[in-house]
Amino acid sequence: MRLAYTTLACPEWTLEQVIDAAQQNGYEGLELRLLDGNVIGPDLPTAERRRVRNALAAAGLPVICLDTSVRIAQPDAAARAAQIADARALLELAAEWGAPLIRVFAGPPAGTAETEALAAAAATLAPIAAYGQTLGVAVALETHDALFPGTAGARVFEAGPPAGALWDLLHPYGVGETTAETLGRLQGRVLHVHIKDGKPPADGGSNWDLTLLGEGRVPTRDILAALHAAGYNGWIAVEWEKKWHPELAAPEIALPQHAAVLRRYLADIQ
Repeated sequence: MRLAYTTLACPEWTLEQVIDAAQQNGYEGLELRLLDGNVIGPDLPTAERRRVRNALAAAGLPVICLDTSVRIAQPDAAARAAQIADARALLELAAEWGAPLIRVFAGPPAGTAETEALAAAAATLAPIAAYGQTLGVAVALETHDALFPGTAGARVFEAGPPAGALWDLLHPYGVGETTAETLGRLQGRVLHVHIKDGKPPADGGSNWDLTLLGEGRVPTRDILAALHAAGYNGWIAVEWEKKWHPELAAPEIALPQHAAVLRRYLADIQ
């Protein structure tokens, strides 16, 4: 497995700082969510696209995933069409950068019935994934929000779209799903992995408090060992959510810490 990090970790950094940090800490690739602190959208100007491509190529750092805000479980036809249009544009951007996949969410609107959300997800994911195939870019549905974890998310794949999963290690574990259950439900569809540790909040709420790697409850080493035994040999990307949680430690602290701990884990299991 190879190490990358997502630019969600460093909302105040320029692209040049992102590259420097990757090189200094031994990260071999980058997952792009932010560019100069801003969320990357489908309308990114041509000059900015070229700047990213040239800078990363010069640094020898591949874009290993383009993280999008696309939400596929939209029952409303107009909303679904808008998500498909955005996804197509972002797939083209990923292809321009040589990224092998994009990340999407389920993201059904609050109050949507599960059957309705599943039908909408399948109807949206199928054309997105098919278009991605023509560009050589896969679509990875993250194990996050209302359809994950559990059987509902797995049923999106049963409809047959040519897509895979992005396993965010915190979310399924945080609601009580075991490693074996998650592996079984994803049925060999794991295309990418997000590394994230945390612990239950003191107030008993559902959103876990994020921690540095190894300081929380997520059995990251054991999950990586299970993935390795199952044949996964892809990227593992540190998703330090500094953009959404400004109170978290600075990337100057978090990124070296995650890299060091992950190298120890991988040395044990590979």
